[in-house]
Amino acid sequence: MPDFEALFHNALASHDDAAKWQGAPFEKIKRISNTKVGDVGQDFIEQLCIEIGLEVAFPEADGKRKKQSPWDIQIGHLKFELKTATEDVSNSFQLNHIRYHRPYEALICLAIAPDAILFNLWSKADVTTDKAGRLVSMEKGANASYKLTKRRDGLLPIATFEETINSFLK
Repeated sequence: MPDFEALFHNALASHDDAAKWQGAPFEKIKRISNTKVGDVGQDFIEQLCIEIGLEVAFPEADGKRKKQSPWDIQIGHLKFELKTATEDVSNSFQLNHIRYHRPYEALICLAIAPDAILFNLWSKADVTTDKAGRLVSMEKGANASYKLTKRRDGLLPIATFEETINSFLK
């Protein structure tokens, strides 16, 4: 009988994460599921907004936060779609499942590199007209969910978040 565990460890070893994440300040984010990466991003943006004195709200049902909703976070008077991604082996961030048809006013992209937290934000109009970048359908022949690929030079350091969001909200 095959040694299933050994075979799996051999297969796993050949697909290890990029060495750039090993020992990096934000290495732990690579050890959680993609769904949890989004949750971490949302919790981080919520805490950051509260820290800088901005009001935040979330879609609710029966007094509880909804896990699935047409928008992710309201900051001030605007509803945002929030996407979080980690830096891949080609030094890009794949921000997945951006949807045009949802009722939000703007998009926040949070990008986690091994040693940096980056972001950018765009109005929904900028997203739909490719001013935020070229969106690619996530499913051939479908046009409900898109991916936005960003590199570091298309993002801002998180230290500029307060100034950027306050300017955007005006």
